[in-house]
Amino acid sequence: MFIAELEEMGKKSYDTSHLRTGVMAGSTCPVEVMRGVIDTMGAGEMTIVYGQTESSPGITQTRRHDSLQMRTETVGRALPHVEVAIADPNTGQELPPGETGELITRGYHVMKGYYKMPQKTREVIDEEGWLYTGDLAVMDEEGNFRIVGRLKDMIIRGGENIYPREIEEFLYTHPKVKDAQVVGVPSQKYGEEVAAFIQLRDGVDVEEEEIRDFCRDQIAYYKIPEYVCFVEEFPSTASGKIQKYRLRESFFSAES
Repeated sequence: MFIAELEEMGKKSYDTSHLRTGVMAGSTCPVEVMRGVIDTMGAGEMTIVYGQTESSPGITQTRRHDSLQMRTETVGRALPHVEVAIADPNTGQELPPGETGELITRGYHVMKGYYKMPQKTREVIDEEGWLYTGDLAVMDEEGNFRIVGRLKDMIIRGGENIYPREIEEFLYTHPKVKDAQVVGVPSQKYGEEVAAFIQLRDGVDVEEEEIRDFCRDQIAYYKIPEYVCFVEEFPSTASGKIQKYRLRESFFSAES
């Protein structure tokens, strides 16, 4: 929504001087979008809320007086009466600040369970009440969390762990790119390869190799997309979350 609004403001003048604060939620927000909302719309106290349907209304939130860097690069700190930790995806052990793992949470906000699906409930909520979100994150020394991707979306290319969001954030800085989504696709040689689905800004034209050239010497070579697909729009849920599994399906359909 914010991407579309910023694009519209680039075409026509709007008075947004009355805007001050609000929240971004529902899907990950590129850093440049947050900067645009603050700088272009003037919503200098905009915050980010992170949560899930299973843990409503939220798990963490940035505060309106946090620094711009904090509000663009993290999803903030735990909300009142909410516990949040980072767990090793393999052992379930709690990890210290600075280590990447699965974000888990416990408190009043966690659902009782999926309706009439006890087995599915046990898969995400343990006996101590911790909800395993499936999101990969890092916590800093002050308790602020940075989401780096979905556990199931992590790409393993030739033994290297690749977090799609890092590549998405970088691709978004290309002046002709409106939005980008990155997924892993099968590779006989490396196990998985990086595929980037890119939505271009209106009236521009870009070749696949231009995208790869933009990445060279800026991000690690193994993170440079092997495949670049240009799309008009991304498949999404009713709440606006991108359905990456459908992007993978569309890739296979195009290849066949």
